[in-house]
Amino acid sequence: MRITAVRLREVTGTFPYTGPFWEERLSRPLDIYPEHRADPREWWLPEQEGPGPYRLRQIFLEIESDEGVTGLAGPLTRDVARVIGIQLRPRLRGADPLAIERIWDELYRWQVHGRKGVVMMAISAIDCALWDLRGRWNGDPVHRLLGGPVRTELPVYASTLGYSLELERATALARQLVAQGFRAQKWFPRWPSSDPRTRLRQTVALFAALRAAVGDDVELMLDAWMSWDWPFAVAAIQELAPLRLRWIEEPFLPDQLEAYAALRARSSIPIAGGEHEYTRWGFLPWLMRGALDVLQPDIYWAGGLSETIKIAALASTYGIPLIPHGHSVPATVQLLAALPEPVAPWVEYLLKWNELLQFFFREPVQPVNGIIRVPTQPGMGVELDPAKIEEERELDWEE
Repeated sequence: MRITAVRLREVTGTFPYTGPFWEERLSRPLDIYPEHRADPREWWLPEQEGPGPYRLRQIFLEIESDEGVTGLAGPLTRDVARVIGIQLRPRLRGADPLAIERIWDELYRWQVHGRKGVVMMAISAIDCALWDLRGRWNGDPVHRLLGGPVRTELPVYASTLGYSLELERATALARQLVAQGFRAQKWFPRWPSSDPRTRLRQTVALFAALRAAVGDDVELMLDAWMSWDWPFAVAAIQELAPLRLRWIEEPFLPDQLEAYAALRARSSIPIAGGEHEYTRWGFLPWLMRGALDVLQPDIYWAGGLSETIKIAALASTYGIPLIPHGHSVPATVQLLAALPEPVAPWVEYLLKWNELLQFFFREPVQPVNGIIRVPTQPGMGVELDPAKIEEERELDWEE
């Protein structure tokens, strides 16, 4: 079998959501600058025409073979799609799509300056499409190809990115999520870094209100999204300790390995991170240094399914749980179905973001009563729904 075509499909449809989709955005490292702090915009925002539904435009990768089997991955950012179209597509044509390990290694060796960032994201998308193709060709879900199912049901934690932080609205949502069966939920506090005392007071007030709303049996997590400095982090862990958080996520920028290790050494709250790290070689120093309690690689960024399998093996040797960042729920579910619960205990489900990312799928992978039942369809278990596609075009850059 050979790869005959590598297509980048841009599809457009109507996302049936009225009103502002993002009620709040997360804190960002750029927010140390006043002009960026005042910017309310969020990335991956659907286009809106007036007060009605949104216009949603996304790009998907399709890898076709000469045996009529096609692998799907996405949605992708335009930057990632462009790298595939210009730099990587010529290396894929004519290759054996079942030789996934060889393709990954060739692309990695060829793109040695792409070990991190957008090029590795492009390699990750290709890898996921090839696993989807392999599963479809074999007639099995990907988790069976990985040795599963170890589990057929996976517990989910709810990520509240994009929801209001106003206390009454936040606590109402927190109680609603408990009623929906979620036993854990993550929140993204955002207040000005220019006033650390007020910021700390508001952060503690939010999580105190959330703890009172959900009780003692529900896990609460805090995602700082790389927006803290050392003095604020030290003060925050001291003030938040009585509220029994399950973890604090990404307090610092991802290159500040020693700061993570030092904070973990003095914190009674576990420290999570790794969403913005890449490949097994990137994660190994974090494990060797003892810098994290939870590893969070993103399958679509860190090197694809092939590489995240290796990262999971590394994490398991150190006894550190792996909980992938929730960018691609279909890929995460396939991986976790082939791993024991202590190795990978939870699926992250971004309540708003995954509505967007899975909109064009015929059957989105979604939790029911806080649980995802592992899909059994061949490949990753999802396919595009033609009924949702109103316009489309194939993107083709000059190679």
